[in-house]
Amino acid sequence: MTVPCYNCNTSTTLEVHFEVSTFACPNCTSVYRNTEVGLKFYKKREAYSFDEKFELGKTATFDGKEYKVTGILIKENQGFEWTEYILEAKQNDYIYLSEAAGHWIILTEIPFDQKVGNHPLTVEYEEIIYDRFDYYYPSLVAAQGFFDFDVFDKFELIEFINPPLMLSFEKMGRQQTAFLGKHISKSDIKKAFGTSNLPSKKGIGQVQPFIFNIRNLAITFCVVALLILLTNWYLNKDRVEQNVLNTEFPFEQYTTKDYVTPSFELKGSAAPLSIRVHSEVDNSWANVQIALINETTGEEIYANKDIEYYHGYTDGENWTEGNTTEEFNICGVAAGKYHLTITPMKATEDFQNQKIQIQANWSSPSSRNVWMVYIFMTVFVIGMYYLEKNFEQKRWNE
Repeated sequence: MTVPCYNCNTSTTLEVHFEVSTFACPNCTSVYRNTEVGLKFYKKREAYSFDEKFELGKTATFDGKEYKVTGILIKENQGFEWTEYILEAKQNDYIYLSEAAGHWIILTEIPFDQKVGNHPLTVEYEEIIYDRFDYYYPSLVAAQGFFDFDVFDKFELIEFINPPLMLSFEKMGRQQTAFLGKHISKSDIKKAFGTSNLPSKKGIGQVQPFIFNIRNLAITFCVVALLILLTNWYLNKDRVEQNVLNTEFPFEQYTTKDYVTPSFELKGSAAPLSIRVHSEVDNSWANVQIALINETTGEEIYANKDIEYYHGYTDGENWTEGNTTEEFNICGVAAGKYHLTITPMKATEDFQNQKIQIQANWSSPSSRNVWMVYIFMTVFVIGMYYLEKNFEQKRWNE
């Protein structure tokens, strides 16, 4: 269809498959209405910049179907402005795009029998409850393209939301038209139109979804927690504490060499190797260095511990410091074949203390990590819940 504009002496050509009721010139914003003798000049609108808007005739692909922009409407309410695009496919199929502050909604017309002119607090569609968001009479700011309705018609817009979905109703007199809308990401719009030049986002979109669905997140974490619990139980149901070393030896035999234990094999999931060392130090110190060596991989893990015990009498009071027994862990020891290399040491001036005792047990697996995961997931869900509440509060305040 080709429509000449006699105000700016340009013609606009676009193939449309509907009867044109209104035409708005994309060059000079003159508006033409359909009459018995065809499109006639009606009025000239104030100039408006359509920068960052899609051009009339721009094509886009949604769900494998190609559409083209046949009409563009700029509307506003109480100073807030948005853009509406009407897109037509060759099969006479229509979709509508709404862009506000960089947030996009794609809408399709649907049948809806319930009347919403009394502005109910909620409506239901396909077993989903939508909350009333707003109702108002929008004003037309500017228009471009071909329309099968009078763009100057005054109608009430009534909106219900359940992010990322919305129900939008245009009510004019007793006539009501319903649209089902859904938030569509900026990246999907770029892909559909094959462009990267889109308005930047500001604030929170009308049906912009929160980063997580809190209900689904909580269910997912509960399932993960159950799987972790069952896996931990299965891997360790036959597990008992395993003593890998219980020995005592004199310092003097290992002043120039290390004490090397026989090989031992650990089976099951990773657990800490708990080590207890004791030496009769008295106002002196001793030290032990332990290397856990994986005989298969050659990996070595080192640990070092001082044993110190001092006591005395000062200013009329007895005092003590340290202990003759120390305990420590080598954490996360996995299954495998190992041996220990032990290097003992004591103060050279200590002739009284002659021996050191060492015990090592591969403990039953600690549930500490499991509980840490549980705590993290619980805190995360609670944190996301309150962030979502704040997110929704900002949406409704805007």
